[in-house]
Amino acid sequence: MDGISNLISTYSVYIILSLIIINILLLIMNMINSTRIGQLKKRYNKLTDEIKDKDLENVIIDYYSMVKEIVKKNSDIEKQMKIVEGKLQLCAQKIGVIRYNAFDNVGSNLSFAIAMLDSNDNGFIINGVYTRDSSTTYAKPVISGKAKYTLSAEEMQALDLAKRNYNERKYETS
Repeated sequence: MDGISNLISTYSVYIILSLIIINILLLIMNMINSTRIGQLKKRYNKLTDEIKDKDLENVIIDYYSMVKEIVKKNSDIEKQMKIVEGKLQLCAQKIGVIRYNAFDNVGSNLSFAIAMLDSNDNGFIINGVYTRDSSTTYAKPVISGKAKYTLSAEEMQALDLAKRNYNERKYETS
């Protein structure tokens, strides 16, 4: 035992300095851990702010159930959108209107040709011919951009205008 007490008395200054350095390091580590715990506590409180009487596990389970429900609803909405988009392809999307004078003695461009097409260029052309004594309306089907019947110059203009206006609109919005 004399050897140990002799060793301690000889190196007591070094031992005390070493213990002081170790205590300072432990104090710094304690402060760092306290700061980290404080940050974790803030994050935890932020996470559980609205849930005072529930435990975190039940909250996570509830949120997981809500997420599953939202994913299902989103899937249903996507299916409905595909149906609507499919139906939209069949709606009149391309429209061309031409007003003209069918006869020289009638003014004010009272005759007209209207082309209405869906996205597949299927639809119809309506031609209204106005004279001083009467007005006559003709309808001609259009399939894949081509009319089954012979088109007048104004009807062809209306058909071309419908296709061109749609393509320009499509180009502008892209």
